[in-house]
Amino acid sequence: APLTRRGAHPGDGLWLTGVPGLSRAALTAWRRGEQPEPEARRAFAHPEPRLAPGRLLAAAGARALVDLSDGLAGDAAHLAAASEVAVNLELDLVPLAPAVVRAAARQGTPAPIFAAEGGEDYELLAALPPDFGPAEALALATATGVPLTRIGAVVPGRGVRLWHQQRQVPLVGYDHFA
Repeated sequence: APLTRRGAHPGDGLWLTGVPGLSRAALTAWRRGEQPEPEARRAFAHPEPRLAPGRLLAAAGARALVDLSDGLAGDAAHLAAASEVAVNLELDLVPLAPAVVRAAARQGTPAPIFAAEGGEDYELLAALPPDFGPAEALALATATGVPLTRIGAVVPGRGVRLWHQQRQVPLVGYDHFA
């Protein structure tokens, strides 16, 4: 059965595949008239859909799943709305590639925020039951070669709460029409 954005429950963990922000790092370099770092350029020019991790997340009991085409901040909101829940995301837990850290520094933006506001990452955000933990994440990462990191939780309520350095921050995802 298809796995959709609807189905997350309070108590579920929110798990992120891979490393977001590389496409944004490439795009911001081009906008500055520079060449992006090779890792960022590759992520932008040759995105890799997370098909194998998506299948394994579904098999592991994922209740809801969304790709990060609109960025972590935007697509977390889509998952929350479709599931009629709230999500808390700890941006300081988001794994960061060195190219993302450097691009964020050049822009004067904290790297976790830079990564969360980017788009076209082709990573996945999955809501998994509370019994899914580090051992299961390691097994999935070993099987696919794609890291899996817990970055938050589903809670009662509505909307998205994004936290950076223990402060709630208002962020939006990528806006295709801006």
